[in-house]
Amino acid sequence: MTQADRWLLPDGIAEILPADAKSIETLRRRLLDLYHSWGYELVIPPMVEFTDSLLIGMGRDIDLSTFKVTDQLSGRTLGIRADITPQAARIDAHSFPRTGANRLCYAGQVLHTRPRTAMASRAPIQIGAELYGVDNLLADIEVISLMLESLLVAGVERIHLDLGHVVIYRSLATAAALDDDQQHELFALLQSKASADIERWVAANVAEPRCARWLCALPQLAGSEDCLARARDLFSDAPADLRGALEDLRRTASHLARRYPAVELFFDLSEVRGYDYETGLVFAAYTPGYGQALANGGRYNGIGAVFGRERAATGFSTDLVALNTLGCGGEPERGAILAPAAEDEELWHAVQALRERGEVVISALPDGGADELCARCERKLVLEGGEWRVEPQS
Repeated sequence: MTQADRWLLPDGIAEILPADAKSIETLRRRLLDLYHSWGYELVIPPMVEFTDSLLIGMGRDIDLSTFKVTDQLSGRTLGIRADITPQAARIDAHSFPRTGANRLCYAGQVLHTRPRTAMASRAPIQIGAELYGVDNLLADIEVISLMLESLLVAGVERIHLDLGHVVIYRSLATAAALDDDQQHELFALLQSKASADIERWVAANVAEPRCARWLCALPQLAGSEDCLARARDLFSDAPADLRGALEDLRRTASHLARRYPAVELFFDLSEVRGYDYETGLVFAAYTPGYGQALANGGRYNGIGAVFGRERAATGFSTDLVALNTLGCGGEPERGAILAPAAEDEELWHAVQALRERGEVVISALPDGGADELCARCERKLVLEGGEWRVEPQS
């Protein structure tokens, strides 16, 4: 290994240097304070767990994204978390159980075996909130609202919110009597939005004309709220759970349009993201100039069953680093104050008083690099008339 190789980081892994680190940490605190004000309690799950609990119930994608190592104490397989959501579900079901609503939030780094998209980090800092124990549309609306508030707190000015409902696809797949293999084949086609391929596949696999017509129409049922009216007409004689899903989307849109009139709503009735484990409303937030979802979430009832306590659940998560990049970054920090290198008790007390008021005071040290200090400090402490005073740096 050459000397140059020693400082190289793996692809998709980056260090965060002081200016960005401070901004990200400030944003983390602001968001956790926001969640606290809504009644969400902070949990800090471990970075590694046994895969027996970490990977159960969240679908194949999480399994493939998770680094696995052998625990030298037990000989069992450990997973380095790729998503904090299953850990929060375990905490709700086992470590911190409640009979009613349980609101939890978290913030921490996760690790992916591969980047989720071409330019994505493999070590994002995930922050989010989960609401357990309430199977009601108002819980979904609360979580979506909190997600939008998070983006607004981060300074994201333009928000485009996509809404979908996995019950629509599940209901049609059941009505068409598709087996598991067929459902996954159609699932892949719907993700690609390839209408012609979908029509050919449906013609070859679905005999019932009404179900075939419904499935072929799914990719066209996307856009503004008028697509819900078209869907209600198309699915007027569809199964009741599908029509209920359309009503959930209508009610959710109505609430959000009143609360956040500046947010652009978009509907995609063929959305199948999270199909392996999500059970109801799914949602994702986008902003212009950023090529992937900035935040996303959905309902995933039954997640606690693998831990012996089945619970209703809905939640969202986002990446702090991405939010920091896109947001306004908050108010710029005032420059530091330079304190001279002097063994003076009064100087010490003056420095401490300034720090208690929130000022950054850097004490000069012999051989500490005067030029670097001057670049960071816009003011200095000087002794005048027996008192230490703050003056502009000359």
